[in-house]
Amino acid sequence: MGRVGRFAAAHARGVILAWVVVALGLGALAPGVEKALSGAGWEASGSESVEARDRIDAAFDGQGSYALQVVVSGQDASAVRAALPAVQDTLRRDDRVSHVIPPRAGSSLTPDGRTAIVLAGAAAAPDDMVRAADDLKKQLADAPTRNVAVDVAGAPGMWSDFNEANRSAMLKSELISWPVTLTILLLAFGSLVAAGLPLMLTMVGLVSAAGVLFLGAQLFDISIWAMNFALMFALALGIDYALFIVARFRQALHVEGLGPTEAVISTMETAGKAVLFSGVTVLIALSAVLLVPSPAFRSMAVGIMVAVAFVLAASLSLLPAVLARRGSRVDRFATPWLVKGDQRSARLGRWAQLGWRRPGRFLLAGLLALTALAWPVGQLDTGMPSIAVVPAEDGSRQGYEQVQRSFGEGAPGTLQVVTARADAGRATALLERDPGIARVLPSQEAAGDSLLQAVPVSGPSDDGVRTTIDRVRDALPAGALLGGAVAENHDLEQVLGERTPFVIGTVLVLGFVLLLVALQAPLLALVGVALNVLATLAAFGVAKWIFQDGVGADLLGFEPQGYLDAWAPVFFFAMLFALGMDYTVFLLASAKEHWDRTGDARIATVEGIARSGRVITAAAGVMVAVFFTFALSGPLPPKEMGVILGVAVLVDAALVRLVLMPAVMRLLGPAGWWAPRWLRRVLPDIRFGH
Repeated sequence: MGRVGRFAAAHARGVILAWVVVALGLGALAPGVEKALSGAGWEASGSESVEARDRIDAAFDGQGSYALQVVVSGQDASAVRAALPAVQDTLRRDDRVSHVIPPRAGSSLTPDGRTAIVLAGAAAAPDDMVRAADDLKKQLADAPTRNVAVDVAGAPGMWSDFNEANRSAMLKSELISWPVTLTILLLAFGSLVAAGLPLMLTMVGLVSAAGVLFLGAQLFDISIWAMNFALMFALALGIDYALFIVARFRQALHVEGLGPTEAVISTMETAGKAVLFSGVTVLIALSAVLLVPSPAFRSMAVGIMVAVAFVLAASLSLLPAVLARRGSRVDRFATPWLVKGDQRSARLGRWAQLGWRRPGRFLLAGLLALTALAWPVGQLDTGMPSIAVVPAEDGSRQGYEQVQRSFGEGAPGTLQVVTARADAGRATALLERDPGIARVLPSQEAAGDSLLQAVPVSGPSDDGVRTTIDRVRDALPAGALLGGAVAENHDLEQVLGERTPFVIGTVLVLGFVLLLVALQAPLLALVGVALNVLATLAAFGVAKWIFQDGVGADLLGFEPQGYLDAWAPVFFFAMLFALGMDYTVFLLASAKEHWDRTGDARIATVEGIARSGRVITAAAGVMVAVFFTFALSGPLPPKEMGVILGVAVLVDAALVRLVLMPAVMRLLGPAGWWAPRWLRRVLPDIRFGH
């Protein structure tokens, strides 16, 4: 890392120019990324429901789960009837529609004629059908349909409305978070020039990642959420890494009296090495999400990893080059509170001394607080997002509720069964006898297959529908497939439940191995992983109170579903562990530097906290502010994300780093840094001093 710093300092102009070319080249593609990314992909690849959708689309003119449902309703049946031709003509003109099925009495037309459903078969992939819903809901709003409501419902309509609401929420959150971020950065760095460095890293990482995602979207389906999460991580890690590196650069410049080039080399040998390990830890934790066989999950993980990789690369090359060029001018436009000398926090040093003297009290207080926060996790329920995640005024929700009122509670979640024509009678009889099925629509025949559609008794988010799906699948004739949007959600939820322990286990093992390599201290590596898990459980405990029990729902402005979204445990755990390990590496790398130099466990603990605490506190403050802005705007999933990530970072920085870690390090003493000889022979000799 010292050689990397020397190269960046010696060739600063070339390094900066190279990054300008990369950022401009990929940034030119960035404006098109939003339209290129997809809105679907929330499915379990290879599941029965996805197989059923493919078979239905092929044999029955795209009537699978991503067919468009257009709900036409009004108080006057004649007005509804008069509006239908314009609606059907608008749908037929779209190339992504294979076949338009007019309303049918008894199945998609109410007896009073006031509610009709026009079905438009999918002639394109699910992502393109979501884009079709984007376009058609605007065209249908302009169609000559008077005194009636025309709403695009079904899976494409729901994801179209949800993604639009999510984009609006992200924009609002960004507008709120940027002024807060700038204020905290100015307080943390103490100069306007230095405060701009993390924003430089963020922008370089973000525009580069956006360009790569645009290119990737030309070959693969990449979820639009990949860009949302990439923004958050680019900002969070750009601030983290810049804080750690700039603080160490100032130390070398002002305290050690080194010139700009030597200060960069010293910084990279110490802080740069810690940043490298932190970035690799984040990438490893996120890579475990790739074990979930779902296009949306995998593309989101890849999007974040791309952003992290660019921010990490810029932190270890562009930032040292800029620091070498600026030298002491990095402190230009300084504020009165700028600390040009030792970056050590005397206050945190005294706090760490107190923890060293009274470890029992610190440990007891920290564990009691974390246990109280984490206790509700035992009663945490999960489920797939319901229609409640869509704003009440949006068309897909209006259509959903109209279908429920007109055709029954379970009508928006109609199940689809495709079976051989010879088995259609048996399958129909089975569905009609099942207590979870309200009614079975007339079958459709095509080639050698029959398509049966069954309306459940319960609503799509009810536990009874899941039970019905499992029961019916077990009893259907061999070769029959059960699908539909609700079945796809059910299959994805099952896969998440099956893979979550494996993903979490993989994250923990890989995180422990990386900490072990960095610290060469098995006990401290184990403690670092364990404390991260406790902080994560505490965040999910708070999430249970808020999102499952509805505590504070009015304040945050959302409608509780009665459970947490099923993808939160696996996805957020990986994200939280990555962020928590970020702080763990910074703190323990600083402690290891002093341990290697002195061999004194007390000095390692106190100085590790005193010298890294200010950076960690400032970085955590920015992240908490950013994450909580997401909790104040937009649909439910971003609120879950903002609350869980914000609480986890707050708990990690306040309780884990400042209360539990000094207590545990005191109780372990020198044993915390012990490693058997055979392990030291196997591990590389890594030091964070210079």
